[in-house]
Amino acid sequence: MAKSKDKTMDKLVSLAKRRGFIFQSSEIYGGINSCYDYGPLGVEMKKNIKELWWKSMVYERDDVEGLDASILMHPKVWEASGHVEGFTDPMVDCKQCKSRFREDQIDTSKPCPVCGNRDTFTEARNFNLMFKTFMGPLEESANVVFLRPETAQGIFVNFHNVREAARKRLPFGIAQIGKAFRNEITPGNYIFRTREFEQMEMQYFVRPDEDEKWFEYWKQKRMDWYRRLGLNPEKLRYHEHGKNELAHYAKAAFDIEYEFPFGWNEIEGIHNRTDFDLGRHKEFSGKDMQFFDDQAKERFLPYIIETSVGCDRTLLTCLIDAYTEEEERVVMKFAPAVAPVKAAVFPLVKRDGMPELAKKIINDLRGNFRVFYDEAGSVGRRYRRMDEAGTPFCFTVDTESLENGTVTVRDRDSMEQQRIAIDEIKSFLNEKIS
Repeated sequence: MAKSKDKTMDKLVSLAKRRGFIFQSSEIYGGINSCYDYGPLGVEMKKNIKELWWKSMVYERDDVEGLDASILMHPKVWEASGHVEGFTDPMVDCKQCKSRFREDQIDTSKPCPVCGNRDTFTEARNFNLMFKTFMGPLEESANVVFLRPETAQGIFVNFHNVREAARKRLPFGIAQIGKAFRNEITPGNYIFRTREFEQMEMQYFVRPDEDEKWFEYWKQKRMDWYRRLGLNPEKLRYHEHGKNELAHYAKAAFDIEYEFPFGWNEIEGIHNRTDFDLGRHKEFSGKDMQFFDDQAKERFLPYIIETSVGCDRTLLTCLIDAYTEEEERVVMKFAPAVAPVKAAVFPLVKRDGMPELAKKIINDLRGNFRVFYDEAGSVGRRYRRMDEAGTPFCFTVDTESLENGTVTVRDRDSMEQQRIAIDEIKSFLNEKIS
């Protein structure tokens, strides 16, 4: 079973490179561990996922505002959050081959999984997961700062700024998409766990006596969003954190998990963070982080319901969920809204005015959709290339197109074809993609 799962991932990684979804970072220099670049299709797909999340969080609601906080923050932010003191993993090294492992992911009584030697592990040592750098002209005299290990703290410290600027009352949320950095000991599983990653987070501020109601609301709302992405519902589930799993700040926590080829794993966390974060920033900054309810005439620290999504993990989930092997082809069955290229346009042959008409259609669609023109090889071969790219629709210009202004549209999943008028292509795509 494990070999079959590894084979699936190997095939997916190969396709992702070949078709321009994901490349190893710095590949010409041998690569750098757990860092990846998004190619022409990958960057489009990632943009689509972020836009779908932002639309659901900010555009479709009137109680969530956006934010883009700085990656570099005052060092005391990370003291208040507990990251300086507690953001560590115990690690062990193999004395023989120098491989490093998280203590909780290896049985130190057994042989090293890399070199096979027994009794070669060092004692466990704490390893801080934050990347450290220096702010100032000289390293010796400069202030130590950290690349943020999460985007949430930028939201918490801006609670009052956003609330006052947007004139918000409780409950309301603040949404943010941004990069975070963790010096993971054992990154792996392709882009599932990387040292540089992108988060899509929304922190929802509520009255303390309404926290459980909103926690249940957001738990269901977030699961619904993955179904909108077109993911197989049978491969999605909740995982409730037991008391021994809960983070120090959490009253309750659920993960949304997906069944990857390497097992069930988290793609999003929903947490009841209580008033921990605002309380800590109140303590460390000396600023009053309380909310004044002028109707009830009371002042209190809001509780926070967090939804935290890994953008890269979501993209990997969509890739795996879409990957389909059929008898004569490999096809990426993305939901149209997620697909990096929405349509391809082909001339049946490279003569008789067909390329000119196909390029005119392409130019009419650009600005509204990411589209692709292809005239190389047989139409069947062009279809297969678009199948691997996950393009939902292919339009072919033929002799009939020149005579009556219609084209053949081929559906990626069913491979069925129909004819539609050229002037209906735009509305056809709008309807299918929305």
